[in-house]
Amino acid sequence: MVEPEQPTPTAEPDFSLRLDGSAPRHDPASSLRPRSHVELEQDEPATHELTVLIPARNEAHNLPACLASLIAQSEPGFELGRQWHIFVIDDDSTDETLAIAQALARDREGLHVLRAPELKPRRHGFTGKNAALWFGVNQPVARTAAWFLFTDADTLHEPATTHRAVVEAERHDLSMLSYSPRQIAANLAQRALLPLIFSELATAYPPKQVNDPSSPIAAANGQFLLVSRDAYFSVGGHQAVADRVLEDVALARLLKRRHAIRLRYAPESVAARMYQTTGEMVAGWTKNLALLFSRPVWLAASRSIDFLLLLGLPLLAIALPWLITWQKAAIWILWLRVILRYWTRTRRSNAGALDMLLAVFALPLFAVLLVRSWQQVTLTKRVTWKGREYTP
Repeated sequence: MVEPEQPTPTAEPDFSLRLDGSAPRHDPASSLRPRSHVELEQDEPATHELTVLIPARNEAHNLPACLASLIAQSEPGFELGRQWHIFVIDDDSTDETLAIAQALARDREGLHVLRAPELKPRRHGFTGKNAALWFGVNQPVARTAAWFLFTDADTLHEPATTHRAVVEAERHDLSMLSYSPRQIAANLAQRALLPLIFSELATAYPPKQVNDPSSPIAAANGQFLLVSRDAYFSVGGHQAVADRVLEDVALARLLKRRHAIRLRYAPESVAARMYQTTGEMVAGWTKNLALLFSRPVWLAASRSIDFLLLLGLPLLAIALPWLITWQKAAIWILWLRVILRYWTRTRRSNAGALDMLLAVFALPLFAVLLVRSWQQVTLTKRVTWKGREYTP
């Protein structure tokens, strides 16, 4: 393993992260404001093709499989430690994340393990993930890559995916390429809910419009986000979106103002298991939904009406004996139209037919999560994730 030059919060004030962007008292010149080294890095020649960066906070159950899938991508001409590197940035984990990463990195060239500087929570500051990634990209070995790949610890990468992604980005002259992974459901509740969420995401952020330079719509999936070093630093990187909970979408918006970006569904390349339990799923989507959708309460009401129509219209036609034939026929025709609309919308999630059928019964849960998310983001102005509280 090649040990990077690793500044510590005490020894290197340049990385003593204060979440409001202010300088530590012992070094007034250092802060989280854009610094001169960001400009210099744009002209610094690349020494290798790719740096993969994985922020990890309490990911002991996910990290081994993720790293195994990445390490297996090393091949002649694209060798780990030569043409590319992996950085795992431990974000103050309380489980075995750091120990697991260090054990895997032992005697393995190109796999580096960092400990992110301690966060000093203040309003309007870095989220833990953004601070960890900004710390990672500024390591001497990491920042000399031609490309950065930001990926989460809950992802699994198919063979040769990382190299193919770089080739795809270069072939299409892109500055950012983001893959939407195939989602792995851990239980029935997740299997039913995921088609609803991802169909709405595909509706709010249509890939064709995201990829169209003339459209203002921009989006990315932080589970797999490949960006050229020069483009990344030109917009300020994760420092520019320091306080954003949805840093992937915010970074995509910044990049699209100046550069070509692309987002696509890539089940052949990467998969992700976002949540291990239903409780984690509820907490995670409660954090995100109101930030992803502009009118979450309206969307909750609309999906609740869909649920009532999908289940209520057949019951209405059967349970009311005084209805005459044409009235019953009208109800059944209306029901078929509701089904067609539901099916057309939900198929945008790329889910299977059975999952789309199960999703009907998750519509009330989806509506509740939307309202809860709106309450947290709009009313209480606090979201909680992995033991930390943020102001969205």
